[in-house]
Parts: sequence; C-alpha cells; structure tokens
Amino acid sequence: MTASPACRFCKTPLTHTLVDLGSTPLANSYLPVARTGAAVERSFPLHARVCSKCFLVQVDDAVPPSEIFSDYAYFSSYSASWIEHARRYADMMRARFGLNEKSLVVEIASNDGYLLQHFRQAGVPVLGIEPAANVAAAAIKKGVATEVMFFGETTARTLEERGDTADLMAANNVFAHVPEILDFAKGFAVLLKPQGVATFEFPHVLNLIADIQFDTIYHEHYSYLSLVSVEKILQAAGLRAFDVEELPTHGGSLRLFVCKREATHKATPRLDAARAKESAAKLDRLDGYTGFAPRVIDVKMNFMTFLAGAKLQGKRVAAYGAAAKGNTFLNTCGVTANDIVCVFDRSLEKQGKMLPGSHLPILSPERIGEIKPDYLLILPWNLASEIKSSMAGISEWGGRFVTALPDLVISDT
Repeated sequence: MTASPACRFCKTPLTHTLVDLGSTPLANSYLPVARTGAAVERSFPLHARVCSKCFLVQVDDAVPPSEIFSDYAYFSSYSASWIEHARRYADMMRARFGLNEKSLVVEIASNDGYLLQHFRQAGVPVLGIEPAANVAAAAIKKGVATEVMFFGETTARTLEERGDTADLMAANNVFAHVPEILDFAKGFAVLLKPQGVATFEFPHVLNLIADIQFDTIYHEHYSYLSLVSVEKILQAAGLRAFDVEELPTHGGSLRLFVCKREATHKATPRLDAARAKESAAKLDRLDGYTGFAPRVIDVKMNFMTFLAGAKLQGKRVAAYGAAAKGNTFLNTCGVTANDIVCVFDRSLEKQGKMLPGSHLPILSPERIGEIKPDYLLILPWNLASEIKSSMAGISEWGGRFVTALPDLVISDT
C-alpha cells in the first residue's frame, strides 16, 4: 500500500481528498502544431488534498518548479483589467506607506513588469524577482530592473547582503506556486526592513469551494490558500498579518498585509472579520472541505450535456482565453477539437500553438469573423466582462457567450 504524501508545510500525512482530477498535462505547456499526439505529451496526477492539522489544501509534488516556470507562457500585461488592478495597487501603497525615491519596492514573481512599472514611473526604485528568463526579458526591456531567480531564504540573504532590503514587497498570485512554502515565506522575513510591509494576494480557497472553481487547480498551483493556513505559515517564518482586504480578482482573492513579528503595525478589525468568516465556512476544520468532488462531477456533466446538445443542433462552439484554468477544465471534462473548434487568445506567445491535452488550435481573436461560432465559451471566467466587451461583435451572426462555472450560463451580453 502506498504511503500518504506529507503536508508540504507541517509534514502531517495527507489522508483527506478535496478532489482527484486524474492525470493531466501541465496547464501552461502549449504544444507546437507539429507535436500533437499522446506519444509526445506527458501527463501527471492532479490530486488535491487537505491537511488535517494546518488545513493547507495542496496537490502532490508531481512536477518540479524548474520544469514549469523557467520558460513561461503567461504574460500579465495581456490583461487590461489586471494592469489597472496593478496601477491602483501602486497608487494605494505609495499613499499608505509613504513610498518615495528613497524606498525600494521588490516584487516576487514580477512577470513582465506589469506592476513595478507603475512604481518606477512615480520615481520609486524597484526590483523584480522572476524565475522565467523569457518573461523577465520583457520586464527589462521596459526598464524594470529584474533578477532571474527563484525566491527563498537563501536568495533573500544574497539580496540582503548587497543592500537590497525592501520597504514594500509584493507577491501577487505566487504564494500558491511554490512547493517549499515555508522557505519562501522565510525569504520575506529576511528581506523586509524592520518596519517593511509585504502584501500577498492569492485566490481564496473559500471561494474555490463555494463556487466550485476546480479549474483553478493545476500542477503549478501547489497550494490553495486560506487565511487560517497562511497565518500558520507566516508565524513559523517569523512574520504576522496585520490587515486584509477581500478582492474580486481571480474569482475572489485576499490581499494580506504582512510584517515582521516585532514590527509596530497594528492589526485591523478587518483581520478578525476575515478569520470569523473562515470559521463560519468551517475552513478551520475538515467539515469545510467535504462534499466538493460530487459538485465537480455535476459541473462536468452539465457542460458535456451542453456540448452534446450543440453538436446535435449543428452549432459551432469556440472558446476564448488559452488560460491555464481553461486547460484544467477542458482536460477534466475530456474535451477535444471534435467538440470545440478552436480557442482565441491575444497572446502572441500562444497563437499558432495548441492547448495541452485537448489540442485545440489557438488563433488570434481577429479571426473570429472567419469561424463565426454560435457559442463562445469564456474559459478565464474571472475576465468575463472584459472579454464580452471586446468580443461583442459575435452578436452580428447571432453568437452567444457561455460560462460553465459554477453554473452553466448562456447569454447574449
């Protein structure tokens, strides 16, 4: 009998399943057209479990980070709404913490400079830490100073020794991407100045469960985070939370404000309120994580019924957004190019390739007038409003929009 894997944080044996999505390819491993076929594509188990001690939801360590992040297909700047989110964040942080030309803002997983560019334009010194060399090159081209490296305690000590201690550290949607999550957190304790602040943004597992967001589960998301689990990790790293905001991004996220344990930042009432909300949802006990898998099956069955009905009626279904979450959704549902003709995406890095697993061809959105789909499935549902606005022209031939989570919805606008 195979022994249960251990929790990546507290090392407790993981004996409780949230959902097992089977074996799927890496969600961001897009295929050149010449390489389609099972013989050239690897799949890995995608099994999400919950720790009975610290309540960290996590997938097995099936793939090392170097295989996922060293050359990455996701560029943040392709989303206009995310750029605006970053601009508002920069303005708020500068005002709240008095950041100026003598400060240093460090972003971990800084991608293509989408966020740090706003600080730089305001005259605040910045440094990006980004493991994907191809993405970092785009940031450097914008004038955003960027180091190509994975972040952790050792990396942080190297930066500290050369004098790069931070007044503000930003970690947007990266905390879930690191298998050695405690080592990662310890890096912030090293690099922050005594009164420095770190902000962590991450999709809230409360919403993942409530809204059946199983498509946000994929191999590069090693963990699925709650306030209760994150606070345990921060405490072990010598850090503490002092404020939290609830954000609408990525289907519902938390922005956690963090400082060194001995810093003087006072805890806000919002932190107690967030803790109480999680307790009410039973995220501090196993009861809050039961019954998720059957709800996933219901979503899959409803979507496959829709596809079968569209095919029976001779309707063409296309998709929009070659997003990682969409790949988990399509592969969990067993969708192929026989079911959905193509997927449209603005990213030049993805166009001309095929989605992993489903092998849908990725086309420029400018070609939608050639295909004229009767239904356009929006895979990155968190950007549905932005996509509906940009693709409103499908109404010219009677095209309609489809979202599949948490319920199947067909709409004209």
